[in-house]
Amino acid sequence: MAKIDFGGVLEDVVTAEEFPLEKAREVLKDEVVAVLGYGVQGPGQALNLRDNGIKVIVGQREGSESWERAVRDGFVPGETLFPLEEAARRGTIVQYLVSDAGQVATWPTIKECLNPGDALGFSHGFSIVYKDQTGVIPPENVDVILVAPKGSGRSVRMNFLEGAGINSSYAVYQDYTGRAEERVIALGIAIGSGYLFPTTFEKEVYSDLVGERGVLMGALAGIMEAQYELLRRRGHSPSEAFNETVEELTQSLIRLVGENGMDWMYANCSTTAQRGALDWRHRFKEAVTPVFEELYDSVVSGDETRIVLEANSAPDYRERLERELAEMRNSEMWRAGAAVRALRPERRKNKK
Repeated sequence: MAKIDFGGVLEDVVTAEEFPLEKAREVLKDEVVAVLGYGVQGPGQALNLRDNGIKVIVGQREGSESWERAVRDGFVPGETLFPLEEAARRGTIVQYLVSDAGQVATWPTIKECLNPGDALGFSHGFSIVYKDQTGVIPPENVDVILVAPKGSGRSVRMNFLEGAGINSSYAVYQDYTGRAEERVIALGIAIGSGYLFPTTFEKEVYSDLVGERGVLMGALAGIMEAQYELLRRRGHSPSEAFNETVEELTQSLIRLVGENGMDWMYANCSTTAQRGALDWRHRFKEAVTPVFEELYDSVVSGDETRIVLEANSAPDYRERLERELAEMRNSEMWRAGAAVRALRPERRKNKK
């Protein structure tokens, strides 16, 4: 491991320099990684493993849309593509990547497919940390490990194809074989992680659920809607309101933040923007801190887990989800967004 200074705090991280792909291949040479689920995280991880020379098979419900997607991606039924249970029996590292609600539904079957010495792998601590609600309690004779990419499954694949890995956390919950840490780090390198940092199942799921509901998705959508609607109420056009709320953020400023940090982005904006941003950021921080405290407590207490499992197990879940997404999609702000995106120079060039 390498010691890296994160803002004055030293952390252990694992990079491809300390643990190169060749070492990962050596560690995994006798393993068969069974990726269960080919929906969100499954495709990116399975394809990256395959491209990195790891023996990988996919488990998916036969005849489903995701099964057909796996076939299109080159996985062969009966050779590298199997129903969930058969893939779990064939794998020595079972990457359990079906949805959280799907894990609750399939666990009674999957646990019977695990062999002594197998590794049960996750990319999210949800089912293990909230086992009282999910019922996912691993047998004692398997390793239980986690590699959690800090991005969507699509990003896992796109970053890999671009030659840049996506950062991941890793954790060991149960070390039956004495090789759990070696296996999980090798797996993390093999799926294309840029670097790996240690965590626990609890910390991973707490930070993940807070992040998704907070800055990454929930808070982001909420503050965009609030600013857009304010500008519209004050007489600004949809184009102006959307550009000042979303387009400038996603097409300009956030790229500068990603490249060099928030301070660098501030330093490369106008002095008027600098002064206003520096003054108002404290007001926004004070306003949202109580909401984040409430959110974190809701995650730790298990209330968010209960809400997710109840919603996802409802017979009309898909219909309700589509109604909520359609409400967002059909709002004026995101209809304006579709028009703005269509006017981007690269989109117009491709239409010619």
